[in-house]
Amino acid sequence: MEKFIDSVRQAEIALRDLFEPTPLQKNDHLSAKYGAEIWLKREDLTPVRSYKLRGAFNAMRKFGAHNAHFVCASAGNHAQGVAFACRHFGAKGTIFMPVTTPQQKIAKTRMFGGDAIEIVLTGDYFDQTLAAAQEFSANQGATFLSPFDDADVIEGQATVALEFLDQLGGTPDMVVLPVGGGGLSAGVAKLLAEQSPTTAITFAEPSGGASLRAALIAGEPVSLPSVDNFVDGAAVARIGNLPFKELGRFSPEQVLTAPEDRISGTMIEMLNVEGIVLEPAGAMAIDILQDMGDIRGKRIICVCSGGNFDFERLPEVKERAQRYSGLKRYFVLRLPQRPGALKDFLQLLGPDDDVARFEYLKKSARNFGTVLIGIETSSPANLTLLCAKLDEHGFGYNDITHDQTLAEFLI
Repeated sequence: MEKFIDSVRQAEIALRDLFEPTPLQKNDHLSAKYGAEIWLKREDLTPVRSYKLRGAFNAMRKFGAHNAHFVCASAGNHAQGVAFACRHFGAKGTIFMPVTTPQQKIAKTRMFGGDAIEIVLTGDYFDQTLAAAQEFSANQGATFLSPFDDADVIEGQATVALEFLDQLGGTPDMVVLPVGGGGLSAGVAKLLAEQSPTTAITFAEPSGGASLRAALIAGEPVSLPSVDNFVDGAAVARIGNLPFKELGRFSPEQVLTAPEDRISGTMIEMLNVEGIVLEPAGAMAIDILQDMGDIRGKRIICVCSGGNFDFERLPEVKERAQRYSGLKRYFVLRLPQRPGALKDFLQLLGPDDDVARFEYLKKSARNFGTVLIGIETSSPANLTLLCAKLDEHGFGYNDITHDQTLAEFLI
């Protein structure tokens, strides 16, 4: 029986027609920060800026892609991978994307696919888009390409591990893998089980989309009741059935969840310190290093799964990072309607406190006005001190920084 390594090696050889191995880079900043040897597998540097091209290419290659018709549903990286592979093979591709997909992602998908693809915008939500794509595929007799729940896709994603083992020239102590639908993590875990069985694996999921952890607790794939879509490359409500066949042997304790706002801080850190642009899913493996206990002296590989980041989202990412770190808070302030009340409030601010938002919401009573105010500062302690001063001087207020419903409505 052919070993998994043999089929993955064939996939890797074929991939060289598209691009060279992505870099495996030792990161001095993170290594110093954690007292470990931290290596980054830079999947953000593939031609489509994510690992998704590997699986799409391998599935098409094994199918016999020339003149074939492939269909997929995706709002991001999978769409771009399929588009690129369709153009390479001369295959026809129909790519279904939600109507709400940002124009930047649509344009990039069209650029990668050229005349080989057709983009169909349908559905306000991804589930609607997926259903439409699968119905179209069945009616047309086309081949539907799952982003993760496909054996050939999983095999293609496993080439990531084959590359980093060759590049490292040794055995890593740990590998940190981001998880969405599970295709990448299943492929890498399966290959490591054969080739580097002493390597420990830690999985990273977004807090608002921890489908692998939920499945491991339940003993089978389950659908999450809701998903936070901020980490759009990994916000999957249900782990794939095929990936779970490989991943089901792990324990829930091996899955660490990263808060979405904290991931934002990691993205900002990598951009400002290292000049590395990562999308939220691409930063997850780095983000959870802080949750892994004592990793000093360990040789660790973090897979940076993608860098398709729309810089129009940068203000949101910065905002989330500041809120998580305690450097920005929002208050609904009950301000007396009298001359000098605003001046009295402003005098409570410290020298590093800055008013970033000030908005009268409405007059809640004749003698008071309700104000939405956002304060940025240089240290979380400054805002703790401000709250104490507000209490001391009798200002009524509610801190809505972490009240998701109010924050989404007002901020």
